[in-house]
Amino acid sequence: MSFTFRSLDPVPDAPLLHSWVTQPYAGFWDMLGCTVEDVAQEYARIQSSGHHHALLGLDGGVPAFLMEVYLPASSPLAGVYAVQRGDVGMHLLVGPTAGPPRAGYTTRVMDAVLERLFADPGVERAVVEPDARNTKIHILNARLGFQPAGEVALPDKRALLSFCTRGAFHAARADLHSSPIRQGAPL
Repeated sequence: MSFTFRSLDPVPDAPLLHSWVTQPYAGFWDMLGCTVEDVAQEYARIQSSGHHHALLGLDGGVPAFLMEVYLPASSPLAGVYAVQRGDVGMHLLVGPTAGPPRAGYTTRVMDAVLERLFADPGVERAVVEPDARNTKIHILNARLGFQPAGEVALPDKRALLSFCTRGAFHAARADLHSSPIRQGAPL
């Protein structure tokens, strides 16, 4: 696996994103009924916001996942918790696999995403707010060092607010790299 990132281009990338966000497993993205045009409009809005942007993650040059980065102070989270200097919000969606599932793949993707976030010296803490019912992502978040802060009400969902400091990420990463991912292991 060789992960790289590029800025998402809303119109040309919309068909690919549409094929991902309309998969049943992506139901928590609330885009199951969207058209390609809806996806293009949503990502054009995100890319032009000035406080939220999307990147495509590539695996060996092939689009494999979507990463969104946002400033919590300019999001619905601003009224929910005391935003701290150095906080950055993140969303992640891994695209469907082309072949059989690879044990630990999503963990490796999340590791690469957090490594990219924390490469910015101004980032002190990653913030996530997945749907409270999305247990799979809660497990993955915990594996990479996120600590739940509790459930919060957002305009579109009940979310589990969680934080990952730079130190917690590096500690979790050291644990991950010291024990190999087993075949058949989830995430």
